[in-house]
Amino acid sequence: MEKELIIDVRQDEINMALLENHRLMEYSSESLKGKKFSVGDVYIGRVKKLLPSLNAAFVDIGDEKDAFIHYLDLGMNFRAFDRFVQQIDKRVSDTKAFYRKFRNDEVLPKDGKIGDFLTVGMPIMVQIVKEPISTKGSRLTSEISIAGRNMVLLPFNDKVSISQKIDSKTEKKRLERLVYSILPDNYGVIIRTAAEGKRAAVLDAELRSLVEKWEGSWEKMKASKAVGLLFTENSRVTTILRDLLNESFNSIYANDETVCNEIHDYISLISPEQERIVHYYKDDKTPIFDHFDVTRQIKGSFGKVVSMKKGTYLVIEHTEALHVIDVNSGIRHTQVNQEENALEVNIFAAEEIARQMRLRDMGGIVIVDFIDMNSPEHRNELFAKMQEFMAADRTKHTVLPLTKFGLMQITRQRVRPVTQIDTSEVCPTCHGTGHVSSTLVLDEHLENQLEMLVRDRGHSSLQLRVSPIVHAYLTKGFHSIRRRWAKKYSCDLKVIADSEVHLIDCIWEDANGLDITI
Repeated sequence: MEKELIIDVRQDEINMALLENHRLMEYSSESLKGKKFSVGDVYIGRVKKLLPSLNAAFVDIGDEKDAFIHYLDLGMNFRAFDRFVQQIDKRVSDTKAFYRKFRNDEVLPKDGKIGDFLTVGMPIMVQIVKEPISTKGSRLTSEISIAGRNMVLLPFNDKVSISQKIDSKTEKKRLERLVYSILPDNYGVIIRTAAEGKRAAVLDAELRSLVEKWEGSWEKMKASKAVGLLFTENSRVTTILRDLLNESFNSIYANDETVCNEIHDYISLISPEQERIVHYYKDDKTPIFDHFDVTRQIKGSFGKVVSMKKGTYLVIEHTEALHVIDVNSGIRHTQVNQEENALEVNIFAAEEIARQMRLRDMGGIVIVDFIDMNSPEHRNELFAKMQEFMAADRTKHTVLPLTKFGLMQITRQRVRPVTQIDTSEVCPTCHGTGHVSSTLVLDEHLENQLEMLVRDRGHSSLQLRVSPIVHAYLTKGFHSIRRRWAKKYSCDLKVIADSEVHLIDCIWEDANGLDITI
């Protein structure tokens, strides 16, 4: 499978499109203006309000909406983080030695009360795990982790954990010994699946960069405990690369040299052998998204109605609580029986639904109304296919079997608002007002234009290009309006029917067919 990442850098935003076999699979947009609250960002917040009934608290992190943290999200190492934040200040000269003093000596009890550990007004270090959605603020955790491509750094920890997806016991032991040998004191690490087979130099360089990012925030904490951003885990671009970059990635194109260099530096750190796949797109004539056919795919993929093969289509509705997808066979005709036809339509609808969920970043509950099938074997086959198509989605999800009503329930972790793009355009006839000029005065309007062109501008031969309906109105009968106008203004007037012209629009042309500006 070929994978391409196309990055369109504009003045106020960065748009990213992930293509698999030249087909748009993921799309995201990051604004470069105003405050952004993204998953992985680490803040110094201030406790705004305690909610004993929910065993939770609201925290001010600088957003209009207060963020939310539950007691269970304080994390096992909260005491060490809390003491470190409260005690670090400008008087601390040797910050690294100061950091090593704070050990995780006491784990928070699972049944504790948030009021025993937080008080209104106290500063608290938090990390965003879910971005603001609708009327809700960000969801937070105090269990800070800094993710890289091959590992996740855990401050105030001392353990090395290894991904269960690494099957080889020999490789697990190699990675464990290697990471323990380079791990600084009072840090823990989770070794990710991508680290399998990686050389010591690559892992050491990444570990150093993660530690530097964490330690680089200490000076901000020493200077002030004011509410604000400590550090950003990664930009949206590098997050995509961190999670997806593998041998199947063929190329990365960006139309901005600075972003291109940033990507090159990041890949040289996490996967040096793939530096050559980064390319700078220099063509000023053709926009980068147009060149790679991304714009057309966006227009065809983000509407309410999504067309599929052979006249079939999906209807996608978004609500506050869930998303509803209806599968329709449309104008599809086939020689096979109804049951076989329903299975075939449902299977390629399932593939498109899995793509749409990634593309729009749909989260929460998704209800899919498939075409009814009576055969239990077909229903089980569709369920297995849906699981297969969703396997490529790196976001946590659960797929449930079809109900007796033909509905499939899918849950998908929601960490940011669903991506919605308005693919409609302003009506060229009414210009978005919903109203057009009265047809009763259309002929009067056209006659006034004709008079001006003949008497004021001196045209003796004209062509009027109109819609087929207006053409029929102007030319019907022997004593047509066209004949009457030609005789009245002593000109050669030809009326042409053009299906490309909108209902009551018109285009005036001279004898050579060149447009005349009115």
